[in-house]
Amino acid sequence: MNQPTSPFSVSELLPQEEMLEIKKAKGQLFIGLPKEISYQEKRVCLTPDAVNALTANGHRVLIEKKAGEHANFSDRDYTEAGGEVTNDRNKIFSCPIILKVAPLTHDEVDLIHPQSILISALQLKTRQKSYFQKLAEKRVTALAFEFIKDEFDNYPIVKALSEIAGTSSVLIAAELLSNVFDGNGLMFGNVSGVPPIEVVVIGAGTVGEYATKSAVGLGANVKVFDSSLTRLRDLKSLVGHNLFTSTIQPKTLVKALKRADVVIGAVRGKNRSPILVTEAMVKQMKTGAVMIDVSIDMGGCIETSEVTSHSKPTIIKHDVLHYGVPNIPSRYARTSSLTLSNIFTPYLLHIAEEGGLENTIRYEKGLRNGLYLYHGILSNKSVADWFDLDYKDPNLLIF
Repeated sequence: MNQPTSPFSVSELLPQEEMLEIKKAKGQLFIGLPKEISYQEKRVCLTPDAVNALTANGHRVLIEKKAGEHANFSDRDYTEAGGEVTNDRNKIFSCPIILKVAPLTHDEVDLIHPQSILISALQLKTRQKSYFQKLAEKRVTALAFEFIKDEFDNYPIVKALSEIAGTSSVLIAAELLSNVFDGNGLMFGNVSGVPPIEVVVIGAGTVGEYATKSAVGLGANVKVFDSSLTRLRDLKSLVGHNLFTSTIQPKTLVKALKRADVVIGAVRGKNRSPILVTEAMVKQMKTGAVMIDVSIDMGGCIETSEVTSHSKPTIIKHDVLHYGVPNIPSRYARTSSLTLSNIFTPYLLHIAEEGGLENTIRYEKGLRNGLYLYHGILSNKSVADWFDLDYKDPNLLIF
């Protein structure tokens, strides 16, 4: 009688050695913090307190001279925190890790050393194919901080900067309405006997939420429009106020715009913000009304908006004041820098604890989501589709 054949070989049936994971050795980070040279970029990724936290854990941070001056952090603040300050940009870009707010300029790409790690914004819509090709030639590993997710599947840096942009939009509108800026002389605030100003917020995302909270807190009458009833319902619950909300219906929106003193556009699209306020609608608005298009970096949701700068932030069209600065958080450089630093510092310390970026992105899905170049190989589908480039799935590259 034939004996049944075992599916296992003799060697497989013998006792085997147990394979235990070796504890990851804590890595030492060497971070270069360049001075931002992009147009009107005034933020810095790490504050002196963050540098102190990193150096206290045995890491090195090399800071370019005057990197934090626009955020009111002096070179002395950084040296007293344990950082090393240098005037040599070549030294900065020779560091294994480069931490920046804005993407590298073409000159900075030339300075970066092969096999470096770059952590910065990507700003995909402003990039060119040559940018990725040059980084690929240097086999750079690069993470875009606007793509990084947290444990709740949110984009923490985008959300934090959107909070600043939303609150800032109301503060800017308050300035532009004043007589100092040749506005209508109206004040945000519920002054006894004086009708409150009318504010229209288009978009109930993070920017719209914080714009609404700020405007309501100052005593304005606020009307919020969004295509999603769920977002409107959530916002109404968050604000805890008898808030006027509506889906985007042209007739209702036109009626609100005619009465508005301030309009804040905060709608984003996949590739471009949809135009929800047409030129015909703008023509029907009050003389001297203020329009702030926070979504201007994605084309704008107001048809008459144009990109402006911090030095010349407004234009007038159809007697309506338009504000179209794309980088609003940079207007408040110190607050924005503190916000970025609060997010980056725990990430950097965690990367070190895990033994380096390679180990961290292997196990951290949220951080891996920000990866768009891995040793020079494009690993982000959005970038590949946008520029018609080949890419490889990061999961196949890393594991």
